[in-house]
Amino acid sequence: MAVASVGISKVIQVQIPHVIGNFINQFRLGITLLLIEKYAAELAVISLGYVVLFGLGQFTVGKLARLFEAYLRQRLFSHWEILESQYFQRHTVGDLLSHVLNDVPAVRQAMAGGISQILQAVFLFAATLFMTISKINLKLTLASLLPLLLIPIVVVHLGPKIRGQSRLVQESLSQMSDMAEESLESIRLIKSTANEPVESTRFTKTTDVIYDRSINLVRLNTTFQALIPLLTGVSFAIALVYGGDLALTHQISLGAFVAFTVYLSMLVRPLMQFGNVINIFQNSSASLKRIETLLSAEPTITDPQTPTAMPHALPIVIRDLTFAYPGTDHPALEHLSLSIPPGTTLGVVGHTGSGKTTLCSLLLREIDPAPETIFIGGVDIRDVNRSELRETIAYVPQDGFLFSFPVGHNIAFPLPEVNEVLVANAATKAHIMGTIQNMPKGFATIVGERGINLSGGQRQRVAIARALVKTHAKLLILDDSLSAVDSRTESSILDALSEMRINGGTTTIIVSHRLSSLRDADHVLVLDQGHVAEYGTPSELLRLNGIYAELHAIQSEGGVTGAQS
Repeated sequence: MAVASVGISKVIQVQIPHVIGNFINQFRLGITLLLIEKYAAELAVISLGYVVLFGLGQFTVGKLARLFEAYLRQRLFSHWEILESQYFQRHTVGDLLSHVLNDVPAVRQAMAGGISQILQAVFLFAATLFMTISKINLKLTLASLLPLLLIPIVVVHLGPKIRGQSRLVQESLSQMSDMAEESLESIRLIKSTANEPVESTRFTKTTDVIYDRSINLVRLNTTFQALIPLLTGVSFAIALVYGGDLALTHQISLGAFVAFTVYLSMLVRPLMQFGNVINIFQNSSASLKRIETLLSAEPTITDPQTPTAMPHALPIVIRDLTFAYPGTDHPALEHLSLSIPPGTTLGVVGHTGSGKTTLCSLLLREIDPAPETIFIGGVDIRDVNRSELRETIAYVPQDGFLFSFPVGHNIAFPLPEVNEVLVANAATKAHIMGTIQNMPKGFATIVGERGINLSGGQRQRVAIARALVKTHAKLLILDDSLSAVDSRTESSILDALSEMRINGGTTTIIVSHRLSSLRDADHVLVLDQGHVAEYGTPSELLRLNGIYAELHAIQSEGGVTGAQS
């Protein structure tokens, strides 16, 4: 529809010079008011038809481009959602956002502006050329167009330079996004260390690079855009000299000569549009390649083709588990074997880098274990759909990330819709209910980006409540999630977890540096550089006088408590 509308509109448009030429010829022969009104009416009808059809075509192209832009953004976001966490460790958020904010609009501009202009240019050029050859003079047309044949040479020479410089500008914008995001996320650290001038200097250097590269791109684009009008100006001069001579010698009529000058001005526009389209596509080609690269990334962790249903009972068995991160020399976990009966609590301790968080990630299949190494309910977790596996697990990570939502919506995040009763119960168990009730708007209080309006302990308790709201979860994993709460609050939360274990049969894994968090643990796993250093009940480990006993002695003497409430 868009192609037809634009095409017909251009065929109608080229009738205007023809009518003007006829009017001038008629004027020389003798004209009446009635004839003037007739020609005026013809021009009005032609103009109206052109405007309606051209507007319809432009709107259709613009609408399709905007729909494609929305689709492309949704496609990118949906694709990111299926990729594993390690992908986002290799790609910064700023770089990924630059694809959505810069590359996608560039592709949309190529669709809307590029396609629209190429349609206009092709139809207008073809229709105008037909009129000048068939209605006026072939030789005059060819002579006037001769200088324009140099345009492809200009394009071939400047095109690759424009494309390469455009790519450099896009890369600089991506680097600026990375730096700006990093600085804004660490704004509290920057201000507390009075480091604003240093950050401003860093950002200025980045923007200076963008400016220099953008100026080079503008210089190339300006040169390209200037050469086309120069060549068309030469073409117009030839038309005036040659066409004027033909008119003087009566080889063409005066009306035809005037019509030809109008046609020539109409030919200039599509030729300039060809150049604009080439520029648009050159500038967007780098963006399109970057988007194609993103969409071609395949997830390394996938669901089985014929998944096994998730079992109801959740005894966890780990058999000779060894895992090493790509590019590392030493395994993060090595020859780990373990059995966790349902409804029990396992404590996991160890020095930094001993493999505690890796174990949690493997249980969630955020990273993939080797086949037949981790079983839940007798089923290899690689044989279960990831969504079904994670639906049965309530997980609280170390950072306890919060969205810039109301606190109630943060707690209800795992639910399909907000359930006020479940949210309130979870907040009570996480010992955050009193704090929320004292907030200005209660559960409707906005916590700020990443929960900046809350203390560290409050953020952890909201994150714990978010896990506890999944009442159907059979496995609860706390990955060092009580480190920022005081001892009294920690004890209250542990009481709630103990009640859940007794009443609901919830299996609990608590990773912690503080042994006080493991007071209800049936067994404790002590990891050391990826190996099982010790395993047993707390009392058994104390008698071993090993790492656990050493940590117990240090923390008992130091009276370790939470940092924040």
